[in-house]
Amino acid sequence: MKQKRLVISTLLLFLIVNTISLWDGKLGFLAFPFFLLLVVVYLILVVLVFRQLFFAIRKKLKDKQKLGVIGALTIVLTLTLLKPNGLINFDKFQGKDLLVAEREGAANCMTTLKLKENNTFTERSVCFGVTEIKGNYELKGDTVFFRNVGVSRNKKSYYKFAVIYKSETNKIKYLGDIVLYENAKHKTGHELWITKNELTK
Repeated sequence: MKQKRLVISTLLLFLIVNTISLWDGKLGFLAFPFFLLLVVVYLILVVLVFRQLFFAIRKKLKDKQKLGVIGALTIVLTLTLLKPNGLINFDKFQGKDLLVAEREGAANCMTTLKLKENNTFTERSVCFGVTEIKGNYELKGDTVFFRNVGVSRNKKSYYKFAVIYKSETNKIKYLGDIVLYENAKHKTGHELWITKNELTK
């Protein structure tokens, strides 16, 4: 019975880790404590698997079925450690990235904006939690207009449009900037650095 619970718990953790990128944006500030909980659960499962292996060795490895289960759990836990973001990159199924921009803030907080070929966009902010905003966009010249934006519970509104500024030199790290504006009266805007641009040639 204990081994059965161990198998179920390990497989459940593996399933969560491999699908978390699909729904962690809805957790908001709860994402960070949830990740810590997953780490604690992972460490507990590792200890329990080693405990099972210790008892199996004491019995001179006679229980072949138990050894098979321990081997399978070891593989699952190793894959979880090596691929903490999951085995499948679900972002690729949402379409090709035409423009990618990012900005790192204080305390290693990171905001990443992706404009995809199917005229959808995703903005993902990781800062003591995860916030993800999705919607559609329309490109007119060097201006991107955001439409049908699904804001998260942590953010009541989103930017109305953004302007793409290309770099004038190839010697700098980034290809240019994209500046997001809340409205036409917004003077400064929120600047992100472009790392990929196939949207405007």
